[in-house]
Amino acid sequence: MPVPRIPFDQFMAFGPRALIRADVPVIITLPKGIEGLGRAGVAERLGDLMVTLFTEPSNKQNSQRWTTRDIRLREFFEDERFQNDPATWNRIVSNIRNSPAHVNAILGFDAAKLLAHGPRSLNAANLWISHSGVFTQSHFDELENFNVCLEGRKRFVLAPPGFWEYYPRSLKDGFGDKSQVFDFDQVDWARYPKLASKLAQRRELVLEPGEMLYLPLGWWHQAESLDEMNINMNFWLYDPKILRRPYVLGVAAYTAVFRKLKGIYNYESAEVAA
Repeated sequence: MPVPRIPFDQFMAFGPRALIRADVPVIITLPKGIEGLGRAGVAERLGDLMVTLFTEPSNKQNSQRWTTRDIRLREFFEDERFQNDPATWNRIVSNIRNSPAHVNAILGFDAAKLLAHGPRSLNAANLWISHSGVFTQSHFDELENFNVCLEGRKRFVLAPPGFWEYYPRSLKDGFGDKSQVFDFDQVDWARYPKLASKLAQRRELVLEPGEMLYLPLGWWHQAESLDEMNINMNFWLYDPKILRRPYVLGVAAYTAVFRKLKGIYNYESAEVAA
């Protein structure tokens, strides 16, 4: 199924709340002339920032949790091993919500003003940086997601809300938001027949620089970086819609506690100098 595309002025006329109520993915084309920071600008402005490096084997069927460690952002850009190791996928993640000046400089516009749809609605402003081939296995988010592509292209596969039809992994081990079918492009239909009805409604898209994807909470998705370097900013927003999807709320509450107790990365805001 196609993903609707709307121009920026139409998005501004509707506002984020209208998209959230509609509850379907949409691609927003950002206006021409927005000048954010490219790779060099991000490295110059935030090079000394301590960010989290996610590392995992370059295997779409990997069943183990990624490992993390903190590094300076400039290390990721300067050490080619982070981009060229064929056996390993590396991605950088940092929630810089508490530094709106950096967020706006990276994007080239005032994101909080653009996306705010209520007091204290912004949960995270995440900077994502990855190299070609890095794959995020199928999962859902408990928050409304606006993802801005800044450099490189990223392929998404999206599927509508549901729970048991997706054969969730172990809730007890903190994987309740993830499917046993790691890759929706490779499904063993004999083992996972209930997934067919959901994937019949799948959406596929390639997010290009200058585009923003709205991804509703509870929608299942996977993503793959297509170019040498991919830089995205995504914003997670709280919304009471989660109360209408109790499985999302329940999994989110349990996973938050599980991650806290186990010391697993939980997207807390980084302390960033102004």
